[in-house]
Amino acid sequence: MKTSLDSTYLLTNEKATTPVRPIGVHLVIDAWQSPAHLLNDPERIKQALTDAADVGGATLIDLCVHQFSPYGVTATATLAESHIAIHTWPEYGYFAADLFFCGKGDPYEAMRSLQTTLQAKQVNVTEIKRGLSAKMCVSDLAYEHT
Repeated sequence: MKTSLDSTYLLTNEKATTPVRPIGVHLVIDAWQSPAHLLNDPERIKQALTDAADVGGATLIDLCVHQFSPYGVTATATLAESHIAIHTWPEYGYFAADLFFCGKGDPYEAMRSLQTTLQAKQVNVTEIKRGLSAKMCVSDLAYEHT
């Protein structure tokens, strides 16, 4: 499967045109219509991040999960390729996540895993190609889970 890291981009200045590949891909996720009981379960969130890293082909180094009172979970997965972070608002059926992968791995596969595990029916994805000029690196995508 071709990922967004497979592309070569050109940066230009007055002196030269230089081919530059992005350092990594950073996905910023907004997801809605997830069941509250899933979003408020720290063990489920921990497993969701572990599975996302595995499905995305990343190497998990460390995982930190915190349960808020009365509800909500924040978790971060430190990866050899960078990180996955998630913050949940069960009362709104909403979670925000970001996945930054550099080197090997596919952040889109990891994102799809999170969406499936947490049963989000609507997902908005903003992709940032890290290490490139701001004019060249942001695109918005929307996913509907069917």
